[in-house]
Amino acid sequence: MNLQQIRTFCAVMTSSNMSDAATKLGRTQPAVSASLKALEDALGVTLFDRVGRKLSPRPEAHYLLSEAESMLAQSRRISHTMQTMTLGQTGSMTAVAMPGPAALLFPRFIASLLTDTEGLSLSLFARSSAQIEELAKAQSIDFGFGDAPSSQDGKALYECRVISGQCCVVMDPAHPLADRDAVHLSDLDGVPLGTLQSDHALRRKLENQMTAAGGTLHVFLESQTFLPVLQFVEAGLCAAIIDPLTATHIHATGRSQGPILVKPLITDFRYRYGIYWPRFRAISALGENVRCRWEDEVWRQLADISAAPRLEDP
Repeated sequence: MNLQQIRTFCAVMTSSNMSDAATKLGRTQPAVSASLKALEDALGVTLFDRVGRKLSPRPEAHYLLSEAESMLAQSRRISHTMQTMTLGQTGSMTAVAMPGPAALLFPRFIASLLTDTEGLSLSLFARSSAQIEELAKAQSIDFGFGDAPSSQDGKALYECRVISGQCCVVMDPAHPLADRDAVHLSDLDGVPLGTLQSDHALRRKLENQMTAAGGTLHVFLESQTFLPVLQFVEAGLCAAIIDPLTATHIHATGRSQGPILVKPLITDFRYRYGIYWPRFRAISALGENVRCRWEDEVWRQLADISAAPRLEDP
C-alpha cells in the first residue's frame, strides 16, 4: 500500500464515476482501476462490488475512506514541515551564549528572527566560555557564542569563527576622567578598576599592557562577567575597560544617557569573541540560518559602536 493508491482510492470515493476520478488525478481510467486493484491486493480486502463498469463501495471502503483522508492530511503536514525545516523556518535548535550577551543581546536578536516561524523547539542557555567550548566538542549544541578559544585543545571537534573588537572605557559622570573625549591606557594608571577574574584573557592582557607601559593596575573588583561590574561603575566606585558588546548592552538599556559614560579607548586593546559550532553534529537548517545571521549581527553591532571589527585566527 502506498500514498498513490490511497490518493486514487479517495478520488474514486469522492467522485461520481471512474471517469471523473481519473480526470481529478490526471490519469487514465485503466491506471485508476489498476491502482485500486493493487490497493485491494495489498489490504487483502475487496473494497468495491463491480457490476459492469460501475463500482459500489462496500462497508470496508467507507471505513477506509475516513482513515485514508487522515493519512493524506498527515502526509501533507509532514511534507510542509520538512519543506519549512529545509528553509530554516521551523525545527529545533540548541544555542548557548556567555552570560553577558545571554542577558539581552543574544536572546533579543534570536527572538526577532523567529517571530514569523511556527513549530519551533528552542533551547537557549547561558554558559561560561569554557563550557561552551566543551559543549561544541561534545557535539551537544547547534552553535554557541563566547570568548575565543584559549587553546587548540580539541579543535578537531569543532569550528570557531573569531571576531575581535576594540574595547571601551566606562565610568560615572563624576569620575576625574569624565571630561576626556577618549582615554589612553596610561590614563588608568592607579585608577580603581573593575575587571574580569585573574585567569581571563582580557585580565592577563590588561596586566601585561599596564606593566609594559610602566603603570600600576589597581584592581578594585573582579567578576566573572562585566554586567555586575557596571553596578559599581554607576556607584562611582571604579571605572572599567569593557568589551564592545557590553558597551552595546549599556546603550540598549539606556544607561549611557545618565549613570554610565562610555569612552573610546585609544590604546589598541581588543576583545576576541568566538562563534562555535560542532564539526560532526548534523545541524538543522534553522540552527545554521540563525548562526550565520548572528555572525552578521555581531559584525553590525561592533561596527555601529566603532569597535573596528575584524576576523582573526582562532
